[in-house]
Amino acid sequence: MALRSAFLSVLLSVIVVALKGGAYLLTGSVALFSDALESVINVVAAAAALAALWVASRPADAGHPYGHQKAEYFSAMLEGALIVAASLTIIYSAVQALQHPKPLESLGLGVAVSSVATLLNWGYGQYLLRIGKRLQSPALVADGHHLLSDVVTSVGVLIGVGLVKLTGWHALDPIAAVLVALYVLWVGYKLVANSLNSLLDEAASPEVQQQLKTLVSQQAEGALEAHDFRTRYAGSVTFIDFHLVVPGTMTVEAAHAICDRLEASIEQQMPGSEVTIHVEPEANAKQHGIIVL
Repeated sequence: MALRSAFLSVLLSVIVVALKGGAYLLTGSVALFSDALESVINVVAAAAALAALWVASRPADAGHPYGHQKAEYFSAMLEGALIVAASLTIIYSAVQALQHPKPLESLGLGVAVSSVATLLNWGYGQYLLRIGKRLQSPALVADGHHLLSDVVTSVGVLIGVGLVKLTGWHALDPIAAVLVALYVLWVGYKLVANSLNSLLDEAASPEVQQQLKTLVSQQAEGALEAHDFRTRYAGSVTFIDFHLVVPGTMTVEAAHAICDRLEASIEQQMPGSEVTIHVEPEANAKQHGIIVL
């Protein structure tokens, strides 16, 4: 499902580039050029997301015992970096257009062609966000956000070009392009920042951590306490580890049975999780631990 969605994203991006490139050639608008350039970045980013998802889908091996899921974050970082590069190119082109303004041509047809491309991006961007969140895929979510940011910039461009047609003030065209570039720059920064946090093993959200602790408290019957919870994400997988305190007289077999029950329960309630439990005797209990109900 994830690979198919990413492949369709590449195809859609190529179609959108053709439409927006055509709109720019028809009008000569630097704002429409900026919109087409961002869509070129979409093609590269979608291809990178497809490659990352293929790598991430490979099973764990001797060289990568925790799997390859983090490949998706490299795709999201690349996409953010490309967005930043595109925004700087747009600003440069807009400054040149402000210094050397020229009349725009065939605005009505150019706006119509660009509008079709914008609608395609909006529809598929919504789909990628929905499927990406369901599959816990950072690459698909990043691609979806990029497409929707492209929609916002496209709407801004269309408004700017429409105002040029209404007012005849050609400076509005590069001004719209600069506003687009600043917004795109912000989106790229957020993508890079979020990907860096994930590569640095950012913990799960407080809500997820509380869900985990409540589950352990309710399902670890026979144990005494759980403490030192740790979580981290790697693509669609949530790695979880914690210490479980049991009575000192409990047999290894009984303690193992509790761990098996906990792991099954956590993986059922939190799909895609990988659980590691360290068993300790009651002498190692901590005051801040989670008491088993």
